[in-house]
Amino acid sequence: MYPLAFSTWDDKEKQAIQRVMASDMYTMGSNVREFENAFAEQFNSNHAVMVNSGSSANLLMLSLLRYKYKLTGDIIVPVVGWATTYFPVAQNNFRLNFVDVDPDTWNIDTNKIEKAITKDTCAVMPVNLLGNSCDYTAIKALCDKHNLLLIEDNCESMGAFYNGQFTGTIGLAGSFSFFFSHHIQTMEGGMVLCQNIDDAHYLRSMRAHGWVRDLPANSPLYEKTGNAFNDNFVFATAGYNVRPLEMSGAIGLEQLKKWPLIQHTRTQNAMHFRDLFESKPWCRIQKIIGRSSWFTFGMVLDGVLKGRRSEVITALDQAGIQNRPLASRNFLKQPVMRDLDYIDNQDYSAADDIHDNGFFVGNGSEDIRHHIDNMYEVIAKFTE
Repeated sequence: MYPLAFSTWDDKEKQAIQRVMASDMYTMGSNVREFENAFAEQFNSNHAVMVNSGSSANLLMLSLLRYKYKLTGDIIVPVVGWATTYFPVAQNNFRLNFVDVDPDTWNIDTNKIEKAITKDTCAVMPVNLLGNSCDYTAIKALCDKHNLLLIEDNCESMGAFYNGQFTGTIGLAGSFSFFFSHHIQTMEGGMVLCQNIDDAHYLRSMRAHGWVRDLPANSPLYEKTGNAFNDNFVFATAGYNVRPLEMSGAIGLEQLKKWPLIQHTRTQNAMHFRDLFESKPWCRIQKIIGRSSWFTFGMVLDGVLKGRRSEVITALDQAGIQNRPLASRNFLKQPVMRDLDYIDNQDYSAADDIHDNGFFVGNGSEDIRHHIDNMYEVIAKFTE
């Protein structure tokens, strides 16, 4: 069996859980704070705010734009991403402004962003898809030109690197996910990185009901009086309950220690994948910008295999090779769009090709080159 995801746990994570259980402190506490500090240091960020999922990380970033920055209007997003790239935009009363993806990188097509900008556009939210950075030189230039804020959905791309910076630290804020299939795994969990202390305090407050109890006494958001009876029940922001578990923080500390080796193994697998598939006329794999962190291995069938995905998927299933559609595909074709307010910019030829011919298979912390060899043989038979 070639699975979509591989566990990165061993006895270290199980011992971390036991320590938390012995402490009888289950909601976020010292382990979460320590993990936040270690994560921020690892990725050269000033502040890290842990939450219960990458989806919640996106929710807090969009809420930050709505409530702290008082933005309204539409937000430019790629039409290929993930469901919880888009839902937090709508849930914060922004209008989705969809732009096609680049046919080679599968990230937002920077040549189409400017045409999509309206008088009401307030921000751009690129998705660093499958471990691959967007072209932030072009995106930042457009944001500067049109006075737009930039936030990153980086949930699939922990460790990706662009022009001297980790993705997730390039914009105002960036999101991360620690779900089972991702680069590190904390059961469930996510993180927001940001550079501005005011933003960090706002995020921390929104994470926990809008409380200020997790903020320092002299926070710019609320200056505490010293009367804990009152201060602990002051609500300063329109918050949620997206707090992480203390177990997730403890596991995250152990996972972060392993991350360099995990990433090395993922990259070794990826080099083998590229060697086999990169120059084949019957598929296209993702063109890399900067340094990828290789979340998964995607491909779009082309040439003699174009339009034959169902046959290929059936053969992969029969060979025990797990697979799935390439991210959200063209999200405009999802039935939920009937409930969302959006701008349709009409031309989505690259996303349509991904929708009809794309899929991905897993990468992970184990040497899976033999699985990749087997996959190649299964697919190549269709081209003989």
